[in-house]
Amino acid sequence: MVTIILAAGYGTRLYPLTLDKPKALLEVGGKTILDRLVRKIELVKECKEIIIVTNEKFYRNFETWKAESPGVEVINDGTKSDETRLGAIGDINLILQKKSVEEDVLITGSDNLFDFDLREFVEFGNRKRPFSSIALFDVKDRKLARKYGVCSLDKNAQVIEFEEKPPSPKSTLAASALYFIPKEKITKIFDYMKTDLPKDAPGNLMKWLAKTDKVFGYVFSGAWYDIGDIDSLKKADEDFAKREEENK
Repeated sequence: MVTIILAAGYGTRLYPLTLDKPKALLEVGGKTILDRLVRKIELVKECKEIIIVTNEKFYRNFETWKAESPGVEVINDGTKSDETRLGAIGDINLILQKKSVEEDVLITGSDNLFDFDLREFVEFGNRKRPFSSIALFDVKDRKLARKYGVCSLDKNAQVIEFEEKPPSPKSTLAASALYFIPKEKITKIFDYMKTDLPKDAPGNLMKWLAKTDKVFGYVFSGAWYDIGDIDSLKKADEDFAKREEENK
């Protein structure tokens, strides 16, 4: 299995913190977001390769970080601004094509922190193969759910509806930036790239897959941090600092 970490955004909502540093290399509780995420991925025995896809602006930042994590590969998508970026789906497609990937693919955002054991999600994905899976978090508040892609599931955990930031959510199951694409479905991504549909948020790909194929939703518990602005970064920093103190 190959893990792709999406890190080609410019973190504009976190300025000035991200003017010269990617969001993934900001610290929460004394460790970078990326370090915490990579440690989770390394526990998944099926994962043989971790690839970070970033942009020209932050490529050297990640290369410097990689000195402490030599098993991680960093790939530059060549874009230089928020206006010219490939979009997350475009970056996924770039890696799949560039690396000629023929294995299962685990995809996550580089600003995605969670409590649960990632191995449980991979096990779920393997049980639902040959179809794709998405990790979901119950935000338990329909007003809050408006901020996210929201999924509705049937009794078999199949995604029967995917709404992107709906004004009136039918569910409180928010799509986290965590996806399992089995090798049998990699060509579906290439098919999506041939459409005129948006190539930015991966949720657009999963919404399309739910309509044209099947997607299953894994609902996880514990804490989830979607670090997109100063407030969410501060909350994550406080929570992880508290945990670090309690674990001493």
